[in-house]
Amino acid sequence: MPRDTPAPATPTPAPAAPGTAIAMLLALTAGFAMSQAFRTVAAILAAPLAQDFALSPQALGVFAGSFHFAFGAMQLFMGIGIDLYGVRRTVLAAFPLCIAGALLSAVAPSYGLLVLGQVLIGVGCAPAFLVCTVFIARHFPAQRFAAVSGVSMALGTLGMLFTGTPLAWLVEQWSWRAGFGVLALLSLLAWGWIWRSVHEPAPLLAPGTQREPVGEAVRRFARLFALPHTWGIVVLGAVTYAALISLRGLWLGPLLMQRHGFSLVQSGHVALALSLVALCGPMVFGRIDPGAARRRRWIVACTAAMALLFAALAVLHDPWWDVAAMLAVGLLSGFIVLQYADVRCAYPAALTGRAMAAFTMAMFLGVAAMQWFTGWVASWAQDRGDDPFAAVMACIALVLAAAALAFRWLPHPPVE
Repeated sequence: MPRDTPAPATPTPAPAAPGTAIAMLLALTAGFAMSQAFRTVAAILAAPLAQDFALSPQALGVFAGSFHFAFGAMQLFMGIGIDLYGVRRTVLAAFPLCIAGALLSAVAPSYGLLVLGQVLIGVGCAPAFLVCTVFIARHFPAQRFAAVSGVSMALGTLGMLFTGTPLAWLVEQWSWRAGFGVLALLSLLAWGWIWRSVHEPAPLLAPGTQREPVGEAVRRFARLFALPHTWGIVVLGAVTYAALISLRGLWLGPLLMQRHGFSLVQSGHVALALSLVALCGPMVFGRIDPGAARRRRWIVACTAAMALLFAALAVLHDPWWDVAAMLAVGLLSGFIVLQYADVRCAYPAALTGRAMAAFTMAMFLGVAAMQWFTGWVASWAQDRGDDPFAAVMACIALVLAAAALAFRWLPHPPVE
């Protein structure tokens, strides 16, 4: 492209009417709720899967992380798809893979096919929350972004409620395969709701411009990482949500059952309680968002507090203290909505989709890495005769503390 030729414009949809926008956001949030359910099934299914397939803690980490690796790896393409083709087309095209992956997982005769099912689910769910955040950025005022995102995140957390007591009861009554079958059916219903309800206004192109080619879109995505302030955002983004999901989505059930002798259903009760608390967190932090001037200091303080809670889980071995610390992590995790608001303010509107995609990619590749790494740590500690859960929680605490320092000292976004 000649130097004096402007880059093709990225189409931007005209904002929908407020009532219509809310109705469409609710349908999109149903897809996000299913994504939340799938990413947390391992906390309840870890024990029966380990028994059926003779899995080590490291293999369980790979199982749980495969969803998040696929989810995170696809964020680049989902962000480009949303910017170029819109929210509706992107989510409707991807989500059937989630249904197929759930069905494959339900009938998988081997560990390898079970992991393949998780990969398909991860790809299918890849646009689930990204479409919500981009839709909010496009159709709601900037000053309401944190509050509306907080409500959307809270409603999406309802998906985690299923992977608490209901899933534990279902597994005890039938099997873990029945759990995946029910999730496949619920995913189909969510896809139908989106197909029926979401009709984003047609993208608007400025006169004399054309739709941006995919190759140029990829190059513009890569250029985000040439901006110095991107690195602090992605480093912290890679660990905060990863810490929550590694606890809620993988280690909660095994820790409570093996350290304290909880039953599967009792562990499900704790998972359900944590999910309910986590549902409130984003709404609380969305409403008390301190604004751009102080938001980053809040993010650092909340990350440090979360590191202390994981350190407590490493050293305290009282069941009530462990449950209390888990619930506190769930509530405090609501500050992640402030990270999304920080990303929203750090980039121009034309890069909103790609910036959110870069942040979400960092989040879920971070989840995959943390679940794989903590699985390895647990196996290593177990081989040494040490408490694997103490080692896992201590590692998560150290990673959170290091990421908070990096976010504090790496370059910040320019002040407007």
